[in-house]
Amino acid sequence: MLVWLALSIINGSMVTTFLRHNFFYEDPRYIMFIYMVINDALQLSLVTALYVVSYAFSRIHASVCSVLIITAVTTTRATPLILGGMAIERYISICFPLHYGHICTLKRTLWLMLAILALTAAVPFTDLFITLAKKPIPFFYTSIFCDQSILFGDYSIYVKNCIVDTIYFSFVFLTLVFTYFKIMLTAQAASTNYISVKKARNTVLLHGVQLLLCMLAFVVPSMQAPLIRLFPMYHLEIRYINFLMVYIIPRFLSPMIYGFRDEKFRKYWLNCLTSRTKKVRPSMKMNVKVG
Repeated sequence: MLVWLALSIINGSMVTTFLRHNFFYEDPRYIMFIYMVINDALQLSLVTALYVVSYAFSRIHASVCSVLIITAVTTTRATPLILGGMAIERYISICFPLHYGHICTLKRTLWLMLAILALTAAVPFTDLFITLAKKPIPFFYTSIFCDQSILFGDYSIYVKNCIVDTIYFSFVFLTLVFTYFKIMLTAQAASTNYISVKKARNTVLLHGVQLLLCMLAFVVPSMQAPLIRLFPMYHLEIRYINFLMVYIIPRFLSPMIYGFRDEKFRKYWLNCLTSRTKKVRPSMKMNVKVG
């Protein structure tokens, strides 16, 4: 809960910085970034709630569990696609700077965000439809331990998701590899603005690292059950370590990539944080004086 609170404060300050300055609204780069921040904040809040609920209550209503699981899976699957979209934006900015304004428009960025939402929501909703077809409706009025493998436990769902995940991550991985090497070739040939090209290349490389961490969300859960069977006395520790590796650590990279590395955003972000501090200090002094 403390880690969730710390990340929520960081993400909240970034969203506030974005909303306070209109010029961020017109830049596809920052629109995609804030989309990822909001998506990760929502995803982290949902999985933290599911994690706490699993400890506080052994069972909850299946219909409530389905809403939480569908939303959590949608936001989890959205992150890699957002990373791919941000890598393409960097590729166009560096390799086709003269055409950037015509290709990366505000309208197309919003359409891309809607497409990502539709693609990622399609997977959990198909899981729900398969479950509705194969399980009786009264199942959703029962109380269950809220876990994706229990709620959507049909074997056909497992096979379908394995195929979808393979295509899904292969596409994003190839996108990141392609954009990285294209930007790297541009960096070698660039005679001017080499620093900007180098930063874009490093950003795409960090996106690749973040993608590998996101893939843990789909690999680690399948390893969790066998580990718990081997070491049942450490089942709480195993679940907690997996939770940190899969959901917490990858969410630290988003603030680092843009919040700290991006000079323009960092400038206004620090101003936002310092202005809040200055507002708090006078109010504290007034309270002391009146007392």
